[in-house]
Amino acid sequence: MTSPEPLPCGSWPSPISTELITARTVSLGQTWIDGPDIYWLEGRPYEAGRNVMVRLSPGSSPEDCLPAGCNVRTRVHEYGGGAFAVFDRVIYFVEFKSQHLFRQAPGGSPQPLDATPGHRFADFELDRARKRLLCVREDHTGPGEASNTLVAIPIEGNDRPRVLAQGHGFYSDPRIAKDGSQLAWLCWDHPNMPWDGTELWLADIAPDGSLQAPRRVAGGPEESVFQPQWSPGGILHFVSDRSGWWNLYRLGPGPGPEPLCPMEAEFGVPQWIFGQRTYDFIGERELLCAFTRDGTWTLARLALPGQPEPLPLPFTSCSELRVAGGAALFKAGSATLPTALVRLDLATGNPETLRRAFEPTIDPGFLSQPEAVTYPTASGRTAHGIFYPPASRDWAVPAGARPPLVVMSHGGPTGASSTTLSYPIQYWTSRGFAVLDVNYGGSTGFGRDYRMRLNGNWGVVDVDDCCHGALWLAAQGRVDPARCAIRGGSAGGYTTLAALTFRNVFRAGASHYGVSDLAALARDTHKFESHYLETLVGPYPARRDLYEARSPIHHTARLATPLILLQGEEDVVVPPAQSERMFQALCAKGVPVAYLLFPGEQHGFRQGATLKRALEAELYFYSRIFSFELAEAIEPVAIRNL
Repeated sequence: MTSPEPLPCGSWPSPISTELITARTVSLGQTWIDGPDIYWLEGRPYEAGRNVMVRLSPGSSPEDCLPAGCNVRTRVHEYGGGAFAVFDRVIYFVEFKSQHLFRQAPGGSPQPLDATPGHRFADFELDRARKRLLCVREDHTGPGEASNTLVAIPIEGNDRPRVLAQGHGFYSDPRIAKDGSQLAWLCWDHPNMPWDGTELWLADIAPDGSLQAPRRVAGGPEESVFQPQWSPGGILHFVSDRSGWWNLYRLGPGPGPEPLCPMEAEFGVPQWIFGQRTYDFIGERELLCAFTRDGTWTLARLALPGQPEPLPLPFTSCSELRVAGGAALFKAGSATLPTALVRLDLATGNPETLRRAFEPTIDPGFLSQPEAVTYPTASGRTAHGIFYPPASRDWAVPAGARPPLVVMSHGGPTGASSTTLSYPIQYWTSRGFAVLDVNYGGSTGFGRDYRMRLNGNWGVVDVDDCCHGALWLAAQGRVDPARCAIRGGSAGGYTTLAALTFRNVFRAGASHYGVSDLAALARDTHKFESHYLETLVGPYPARRDLYEARSPIHHTARLATPLILLQGEEDVVVPPAQSERMFQALCAKGVPVAYLLFPGEQHGFRQGATLKRALEAELYFYSRIFSFELAEAIEPVAIRNL
């Protein structure tokens, strides 16, 4: 084997192409088990980002189980999730374009169950005894803000839907007891987000199907409850962060919830979407569960109460966990394994991969191995991140040189970075870039206190942590301080813009549908996040001064760093006007800037052509700013003021 040859970073030929990333990759979404059948959603960039529902039956190959063209995706909370359910092979699903709720019986075609214009649905549960579908309904038919309720929709006959619970701003997780006698659910109100504070409610179901004696059994404005679920014996379990960590609890005979496994680890995730799951029942007194500690997920068996026994599996991420018929179904991945749908035989412990997001065909010599890092940041605190050095079996950083750095700021901002194999990250490292994927203060997976660091400090803590990460790596001699870039999408795009505007660390940046005007976001965004900034920044308009002080659009005189802006034309979360205002301001100021607007895209790019163009455009932009030659032909980007 020959030694790698030195070549300027950024110019390394790489087998990880945008075609490989877009044409051969799917996203794996919601999962379901119905008897012997397994279902999942598959986002296909090569089908214009359509979410396709797939079924795998014993002895068969996976098959698309809805008519061609169906796009299964709900817009409740805009981010969706929980867009389908299957009971006895009857499929209930939301079609994206119309947002209508459909029912498809075996061998039949989809029939509308509720086609009311302005109604959206998510998070389904079947009330078998009363032949009705329980779910969250978001009603946009009235004036002002949408109304969210829990409803029961008859699946037979002509009865009208019935509202079961109302009065709170948001609802999720309607879960009926095994004997059909009780219903549990979560709810919360502005200004809280579900990771700030939610309430767990329980009610008896009366003979006429209404709810009786509703009572709050856990949660509150400063306690986040996640994934209520009934055990086979009818005991209500849930995850709560009342200890400072999202841990497991159950309702017992005592005066309060009983902790099942106290740990400085997280068994919950932020509820950006419906239907997320981190545990399920093997039996009445045993769970299969996933928890994260220091950025790494572990799958374990847990005898109740007790301590988890980790399973010897090669995964560092795990989600969408379900158990049925002696087997578990979940999504998992690792630094060397892409996200995959896995079935685990609980008797033998043998995992079987059912579907991968992509087939890992790249020689491992081109793959960078992630390194979890903790580093000093502002105010004497520490921050977390995942560092990827440049990697290629063929090419090396020239002697005396240091690689350019791309700092990645995740969205949310309440979210977390993952160590799962990501070709979009390896796209950069295989071309000679180092990457720091930052879990800044406010990220999940490190306890409630770390998650709350961002409260009142968005645009400060996240920016500090990204900047200090780059400076720390530069001080160690691992990256070139003169060639540091920062990129991010949505909230990560805001962090990018704020870092470029209010600090002098980075020499280039890429904002993917990022926020430039906090006040505009507070005024114009959708219901789910319409009060989010009250927690992250302060009350608006009372603290208009803070909003203006932290909004890059009001401080373009301080911005002198080249920037590329990438935006979806149909984005209602961060409307195009924000990117366009930033672009015009930089054009007028003489700062090198590029702006690409993508038709048909909402908040988050899904179409293969968009993903390809956006990634290549960003690489092209850096090549012009950092002065390196590209190893491949890329369609040029119009850069003003260069």
